[in-house]
Amino acid sequence: MSADLELSTRTIGDAGPRLAFVHGLFGQGRNWTTIARRLAEPADGGPGRRVTLVDLPNHGHSPWTDRVDYVDMAGAVADLLAGFGEQVTLVGHSMGGKVAMQVALRHPELLRGLVVVDISPSVYPETGGRTDDPDEEASPFAAFIAAMQAIDLDGLASREDADAALRAAVPSDMVRAFLLQSLVRDGAVGGGGAGGSRGWRWRLNLEVLGQDLGVLRGFPDPPPGAVFDGPVLWIAGADSTYVLDRDRPRMEELFPRVRLVRVKNAGHWVHSEAPEVFTEAVRRFLVQVGG
Repeated sequence: MSADLELSTRTIGDAGPRLAFVHGLFGQGRNWTTIARRLAEPADGGPGRRVTLVDLPNHGHSPWTDRVDYVDMAGAVADLLAGFGEQVTLVGHSMGGKVAMQVALRHPELLRGLVVVDISPSVYPETGGRTDDPDEEASPFAAFIAAMQAIDLDGLASREDADAALRAAVPSDMVRAFLLQSLVRDGAVGGGGAGGSRGWRWRLNLEVLGQDLGVLRGFPDPPPGAVFDGPVLWIAGADSTYVLDRDRPRMEELFPRVRLVRVKNAGHWVHSEAPEVFTEAVRRFLVQVGG
């Protein structure tokens, strides 16, 4: 991965303290638009905020690379944040949460505060095993990638047909809609003009993401003795198995000022399943950190 990788971003809000969002696997910065707009608005007499939405490599409008690596991704995000010339509150979900943790541990001077959403600094198994429940489902991400790769983009007639093709592997309507946000139709196939047709493509680098899923399940060891002693808010879905009680010692070791909030009736996509609760939790945290 190039050391000078330039990430695609979009910023909402013209003034105020800086907040940045880093999405999870298969996502893109635009997934946070509604929450970003709410947080950018002045509230309770406080200032507005500038909220930057980041596309990680191999996602959205950011460049594709030949491998996935958390340290490299954290370096690219750190370079972006350093360019702001001020400390930032960084929010990361799932894969983006691991990236955000690596930024905090390797470049703590860049951050005013950290929000981690439904992920822990742990290695996640490929086939379940996060709880003692024998019926716990294995990680579905490999199946998601295979289903997306299996779609014949040249023969695809509509987004509805793509949705139907994914239904067996991705039964959740919410998750299918989330994945299909990265299926775009642009350009012209066949030379354009009256005889040409617009072609479909994935903004996701499915080959590399599938190749390095094992890397994404892991969490690189931080530098020896690294600790982020700034304020940290951890938001987890109460119905999710991504953050368990057994994760707390490691969380507190690396992030001693952590506060964990579990959101009822929400799973891994807690910010989509309980957006009002999520937004209010982040807003209160921003007041606490002075941003």
